[in-house]
Amino acid sequence: MAESSSSSSNSNNGSSSPVKRIPQDHLFSILLLLPIESILSFSMTCKKVRSLANSDSLWESVCRRDWGNGPFEALKACNDLRLPWKKLYQQVYELDSVFCRRLLAVEESVPTSRASHSLNLVSGCLVLFGGGCTGGRHLDDTWVAYTGTDLRTTLKWQKMNSGIPSGRFGHSCVVVGEHLVLFGGINDNGVRQTDTWIGQVTVDSKHRITMTWRLLDVGSISPPPRGAHAACCIGDRRMLIHGGIGPSARRLDDMWILELSEDLCHGIWKKVVAQPCPSSRSGHTLTHIGGMQTILFGGRGMGYEVLNDVWLLDASDDHWRWAQLLFELRNVPHGVSLPRVGHSANLIIGRRLLIYGGEDSYRHRKDDFWVLDVSSMQQPRILKQNRLFRRMWKRLESKGDKPDSRSFHGACVDDSGRFLYIHGGMIDGLIQPADSSGLRFDGESFVVDLLHQP
Repeated sequence: MAESSSSSSNSNNGSSSPVKRIPQDHLFSILLLLPIESILSFSMTCKKVRSLANSDSLWESVCRRDWGNGPFEALKACNDLRLPWKKLYQQVYELDSVFCRRLLAVEESVPTSRASHSLNLVSGCLVLFGGGCTGGRHLDDTWVAYTGTDLRTTLKWQKMNSGIPSGRFGHSCVVVGEHLVLFGGINDNGVRQTDTWIGQVTVDSKHRITMTWRLLDVGSISPPPRGAHAACCIGDRRMLIHGGIGPSARRLDDMWILELSEDLCHGIWKKVVAQPCPSSRSGHTLTHIGGMQTILFGGRGMGYEVLNDVWLLDASDDHWRWAQLLFELRNVPHGVSLPRVGHSANLIIGRRLLIYGGEDSYRHRKDDFWVLDVSSMQQPRILKQNRLFRRMWKRLESKGDKPDSRSFHGACVDDSGRFLYIHGGMIDGLIQPADSSGLRFDGESFVVDLLHQP
């Protein structure tokens, strides 16, 4: 009886709590295995756990775990962030606005205003290639601007004397490691291309830049010629393309993957078949979201309708499967049109997609920013069988130098996923030059900060 009373007393004052007997480092490892909701719940059990669950060291590890090592290290290198890691984590996942800043060109020689070009960030440099411009001309120029690791308010564009690839618009260009891989596009005569190029940027210690392009040997098999397709890098040395406009202006629904050799001197194109699959379209986006998963969104369909469907491509175990992600529209404000073509979709910090701009079926261009949250998705087969509808969309307020409404612009993110760079596109408003078709091209650059601190 005395033993029972003693045990009860010890239990009441918590001195023999099993949690208190767990070594600190073991408890740290346990917390790091839990989802955020469980960490917060577990923190209410006792003072020991609460202290550890609120510690900056734990939340630093949580940020690394949830954002990935590369984005985490790039963000950690930023000099202007002085928030505790828990506060920073909260700010990322409660994101409700972005801050836009116009980037001024500091040289007299600047890129021609254009649209349907490519814009990539590689080796600390923005690389701009090709596109269409006033008069129906298609450009073959390559421009590079060094960004470095600090946020800048100006860009010093340098035109590279590469001379190749040939002029085109609607091509794809993705970053693979420290290189660029460019495919396809449409030339001045409306001819669809099927060539593949490797680009490399070199920056020396004095920030002097050189840029080279070379035609990639892919053997006798290539995807059918096309432009306005979607592409992304998936894995270490693979590029995925989907859809686009093929010969005779026919929209495509096929999918191809390029597997590159280790030295990037050769490549092999393979057609990938997966059913069911997204319908034929152009002007859509493919965005790699980690692992072997990719998100497809929007575009213009066979009947020229503008789409707003979202598809997940999962290539785990080299078994390719598409699954449509069904979502609710209750959090889309009244009067806002979600379907779009010619938009951009980039993976940002927190492993979510940032959708910007585009145009609707009436060619009304957009200036809105949306977060597409795919972080809590179920496996595709569960989603398909149960037809789960999710609230994945959130519209963000834009502050600062708000860009004009635009479509078919170029956009890319930095290594941290914090900064989105935007350049060019077709815009609304009375600006010159404009050609006889009424198309207006823009040549401005912007940087969008997701973690701006006034």
